[in-house]
Amino acid sequence: MPKPPHIHARRTLNETGVFHIEEIDLEFSNGQQRTYQRVVGSEEGAVLIVPLLDDDTLLLIREYAAGVNRYELAFPKGHIEPGEDAITAAKREMQEEIGYSAHHLELLSSVSVAPGYIYHTTHIVLAKALYPQRLEGDEPEPIEVIPWKLDQFDQLLAQDDFTEARSQLALFLAREKLHRETG
Repeated sequence: MPKPPHIHARRTLNETGVFHIEEIDLEFSNGQQRTYQRVVGSEEGAVLIVPLLDDDTLLLIREYAAGVNRYELAFPKGHIEPGEDAITAAKREMQEEIGYSAHHLELLSSVSVAPGYIYHTTHIVLAKALYPQRLEGDEPEPIEVIPWKLDQFDQLLAQDDFTEARSQLALFLAREKLHRETG
């Protein structure tokens, strides 16, 4: 594996409150120099939770997605706050977005999206043994919670409003994990 390039300088190009865009001057091991730009997320990253209401039912949310200017079906998700780990953040986000917590939470994977220019990690967590527990969230409107049967896997993937890559990956990871557990 090649040695990472040497960073000569970093400059902030823009800070919007949501996005931090920086420019990085790099020198590669072969002497080539380049300037890259990237969007920098938080060090903590985010969580995306696959909540299982029971052995056969997932809980999804439908909320407004500004990037595509429509309502999207997805799994609950949110930023990890400073001082939280992924499991603690997953519990909090579930309580804020779907009104449940879980007795069993398990990290399935940690993934990046567009790592060539975005520094951000999403931790995918499977939540089982749910129980009602609500925390006040920061959403501008109530989030619709939608139960979805696991045996309708293909129908979920065919939904026009279930397009987020992280949610689709989480669905596959959860299904694979559950199949291994049930033999």
